[in-house]
Amino acid sequence: MTAAPESTQMLTAIDDFCDYLTLVVGRSEATVRGYRSDLRSLAASIQDLSSFTLSNLRAWLGQAVEEGKTRATLARRTASVKSFSTWAVKNGFIDTDEAARLVSPRVSRDLPKILGQTQAGEFVANAASSTEEEYRRDSAILELLYATGMRVSELCGLDLDDVDRHRRMVRVLGKGNKERMIPFGEAADDAVGQWLDVRCQMAKVDDALFVGVRGKRIDTRQIRRIVDRAAMVSGVDHLSPHSLRHTAATHLLDGGADLRQVQEMLGHSSLQTTQIYTHVSSQRLLDAFRQAHPRA
Repeated sequence: MTAAPESTQMLTAIDDFCDYLTLVVGRSEATVRGYRSDLRSLAASIQDLSSFTLSNLRAWLGQAVEEGKTRATLARRTASVKSFSTWAVKNGFIDTDEAARLVSPRVSRDLPKILGQTQAGEFVANAASSTEEEYRRDSAILELLYATGMRVSELCGLDLDDVDRHRRMVRVLGKGNKERMIPFGEAADDAVGQWLDVRCQMAKVDDALFVGVRGKRIDTRQIRRIVDRAAMVSGVDHLSPHSLRHTAATHLLDGGADLRQVQEMLGHSSLQTTQIYTHVSSQRLLDAFRQAHPRA
């Protein structure tokens, strides 16, 4: 399928759709960026919205297969175009929901990488930083990620007044601008307190809880570097910041927490999303049985 000149009408519709996702639906910046990227790829393959047909959509996805795109990428592209198609019909850009008949490829869900309880405790204590101020900040970041299971983007968005150290609760603004309160423990509270004692030496903004080396609100890339450095010191391979979220959820369930409580803490809109952690807990139990039981 050869590339076609991008249609102004198509690009306008894509921009309007992305504005709708951001302002009305409340999708995250990363989600909207992914939808925009997928749809602009489509716009480069079809001439205009009059060419928004099922056969052309299938040809576009088929081209992605030929390029060696993964099943996850194909599933995301299918979801993007199906959502856009439904919106475009409602807003008069097209007459028929052509993408409704597309079938998304099934994507296997691998169990997330998690740390053991002892390993997690050692990991969050292994902040590798060049200065005392950065060490305290990085330690507080690692402790909070593990204590609360919040997303990295949510941690970056925390303000000083979001943290109630008296009640040991933190207010988080999650996906869809949904606010929730998450408890945290003594270790995280101590780490946050030590960071707050020196925050003024780094911060050039009044509101952000965590700041980067330039004194502005910290971003997700800096958080990933902090996790990467701690992983290197701890000897843990391929650990992402999201792995601390997986670890927190699994350890809560291992400790007897109710699934719906974990769902609320993580900010999942669907209980089905949270249920993957029950499989992790079951797998950990099975692994322990096979290793320890004489008749395993």
